[in-house]
Amino acid sequence: MAPRPPPTTAVPWPRTVVVPFPLTSAAIPTMLEPGSPLIDPTYAHYRDQLEGGASNSNPFAPFRSETDWLMARWAKLRGPGSTAFTELLAIPGLAERLALSYKNSRELNTIVDHLPAGRPRFEREEIEVAGELFEVYVRDIIECVRSLLGDPEFAPLLLLVPEKHFTDESKTVQVFFDMNTGKWWWATQEALEKERPGATVIPVIISSDKTQLTLIGNKSAYPVYMTLGNLPKDIRCKPSRRGQILVAYLPTSRLLHIPNKASRRRTLANLFHACMSRVLSPLVDAGRDGMHFTTGDGLTRRGHPILATYIGDYPEQLLVMCGKNGECPKCDVHRNDLGAFPDTSRPFRDLSKILDALAAIDQGVVAFTKACVEAGIKPVYKPFWEKLPYTNIFMSITPDVLHQLYQGVVKHLISWLQQALGEAELDARCTRLPPNHNLRHFSKGISTLSRVTGKEHQDICRILLGLMIGLPLPGGASSLRLVRATRAMLDFLYLAQYPTHTSHTLKRLDDALLAFHVNKGIFVDLGIREHFKLPKLHSLEHYRRSIELFGTTDNYDTQYSERLHIDFAKEAYRASNHKDEFAQMTLWLERKERVERHDKFISWPVSQPVASETVTHAASLLPSPRSESCIVMTKHPSVKAAYFDDMTSQYHAPFFRDALTRFVVTCNQPALSAAQVELAAGGVYFNFRNLPVYHKIKFNIYDTQGLGTSTSITQDVAHVRPSRKGKYGADVHGRFDTVLVRRQPGDVERDLVWGMYSLCFRIAQVRVVFQIPEKAKALLFPSVPPESRPRHLAYVEWFAPFGSAASNPSPDHGLYRIRRSVCRGARLASIIPVDHIERTCHLLPDFGPVAPREWTTDNVLEECPSFFLNTFLDRYMYMSIHP
Repeated sequence: MAPRPPPTTAVPWPRTVVVPFPLTSAAIPTMLEPGSPLIDPTYAHYRDQLEGGASNSNPFAPFRSETDWLMARWAKLRGPGSTAFTELLAIPGLAERLALSYKNSRELNTIVDHLPAGRPRFEREEIEVAGELFEVYVRDIIECVRSLLGDPEFAPLLLLVPEKHFTDESKTVQVFFDMNTGKWWWATQEALEKERPGATVIPVIISSDKTQLTLIGNKSAYPVYMTLGNLPKDIRCKPSRRGQILVAYLPTSRLLHIPNKASRRRTLANLFHACMSRVLSPLVDAGRDGMHFTTGDGLTRRGHPILATYIGDYPEQLLVMCGKNGECPKCDVHRNDLGAFPDTSRPFRDLSKILDALAAIDQGVVAFTKACVEAGIKPVYKPFWEKLPYTNIFMSITPDVLHQLYQGVVKHLISWLQQALGEAELDARCTRLPPNHNLRHFSKGISTLSRVTGKEHQDICRILLGLMIGLPLPGGASSLRLVRATRAMLDFLYLAQYPTHTSHTLKRLDDALLAFHVNKGIFVDLGIREHFKLPKLHSLEHYRRSIELFGTTDNYDTQYSERLHIDFAKEAYRASNHKDEFAQMTLWLERKERVERHDKFISWPVSQPVASETVTHAASLLPSPRSESCIVMTKHPSVKAAYFDDMTSQYHAPFFRDALTRFVVTCNQPALSAAQVELAAGGVYFNFRNLPVYHKIKFNIYDTQGLGTSTSITQDVAHVRPSRKGKYGADVHGRFDTVLVRRQPGDVERDLVWGMYSLCFRIAQVRVVFQIPEKAKALLFPSVPPESRPRHLAYVEWFAPFGSAASNPSPDHGLYRIRRSVCRGARLASIIPVDHIERTCHLLPDFGPVAPREWTTDNVLEECPSFFLNTFLDRYMYMSIHP
């Protein structure tokens, strides 16, 4: 793990060397011709549009008061259905006492409908395919693009020009994160500048996926979502930031009235492309000739909306590119070669060849069908991407971590391991793992799970490698190749989800995939597999190129579009009366968007002027996160007064008093040797008998890679509590979590291993977290300034430091072996400031061939003699060990 800078270090953000696009004409503001119909998107214009205007005396207009507005916002965003809200307001005197401007849902809807609309309305249209009319609800995608770019909330964060990022001044290691750091944007900007200088690339990101609306029945919806690569990915991935727009509801008919299955599939494909052509056809002229848009700061530019990526699962990808099941949607690899050794430089499908085949439609149905078959696609009439400028649909189809990895390769891998190693022993090990805040405890094992979700597969991956270490194959055969294959796939899984990639990490991504293919033959030798002709396994070859083209995978992850189904489909359906639901759902969404926009406007200070300049790099205005963990303690202790005897009997800290005296001496005289500290500790006396004790430490973990390119924060919690009685009188075992402690400058052990990866931390088990009374601090630390005196302290029991031969990572599973530090039969312990703790860690017991049945999840940390450090605890732990 790389060492963290001390909290006082000023950290610039981002800490990469940026090479801007060389032509200054890119994304340059332009002047509009007089009489242009372009709408001013600023909040000042919104204020002028409001009925009655929002003045300083009533910033909540058109609502009468803050109470009037808050009640309306609750009703539309959090409240019950319209009937229940009407019944609530019908309570005698309620509306009058609250001075509401509406007395029922109908009157409230009238007010909401008159709020200025920031996004276009839905239009109901009919699409004719095979002589049948289908209903589709669609929005003007150009106006959707303008609404996102014109949102004042996004104005200082928009990414308008491509950039190249490098780790240092040598510019040899490139960095990829947001979409504007990818090669596609740079190449597209160059192409536009040659033809129409002054262009702003607007990468359009489309995702579609059919979803079930009811648990019982067959009601479903087929939403199409849109967002822009101009928004930083940290905004796009959060539905609350309103960076995604629902642009259409496609028909959900399964065409069961067509008896021939081949004809039905062909008609469904033609229906999909006809509807998507209606949705995306405005991008043809706008992408080629450009369109003017105004950002939330009032500046106008000429933008070219271009379809950059299309997000979907495997069936959706095949539907989009007109492919056949069992084939790769991106390249021409033969289906019999899907399981072969990876070739990450394999070219995409030949777009020009396929466009020539589609042009054969003028030669008749037979010639058209023959040309499409020779080109390797289905004979679909006018695919929606056929005329889109600067778009290669086979390049635009992006990796899908959820369905290709978690619900694809990982799902297969877990099944294969269960067949190879036996479900009973794997389940026995699952139930005996020590707890951790970031882990799900499978109390009944993993073999009993049914309809396993992507989140459950993710939880299994955190512990999967630890379950199989030391477990022999049937007949006593070695499981080394099995361990290596599993480790390689887990490496690929975690590397693929890095929020920031460099040329080095992408090389490791390819190496991990190659390592899996080198060792995958073990599954054939065991009779579990006959072949590996799996399209999802083959798709892993394309991850590196997609990351280089469009940024990291969190720019186009289907997990985010799956989350949108809740807001844009399921909740909208529940708000309807389930009859002619899509008309009601679209109206409900429009009203919700108006209320959300008005809420943002009210939060904006009316007197504050809008900035006159746009910052083209989002990082310059986002908050600069500290790279070290931020520790949060509760305001009040869990136990106000824990006596010294309690430290031994309840918290199992037998050397607490001795450790505290040594800590006091070391704080006052840090230059003393260990022998001098022992001698001086005899003269330390405490004028108190009890201490306030805390049972929980919270951590906020920021950018782990140290490049300053990520603003995501994850929370971690260390539990430190003794045994107690539960709610119903049952005994609840104590829990004392293990943590990573940062080595401090001057530590002898740290100096011996300075500069070596993963050796700047040491593992410890926390037994007590406490504070010294304020009155006693002045007596105990007379030579320490008041502001530097320790606050929260922790009594910890140490594990052996990294660096010994026994603790070096295994060449097979790559995990560090850990043992407790013991001296004369007693565990080594000391007291440290809580600020020295980086985060929690998880230890995987070394079970051996068979897990001892007397071990339990509650006692395994005390009974097991050796452990492995779980580097797969979460993404941030993995990045700390493998930056």
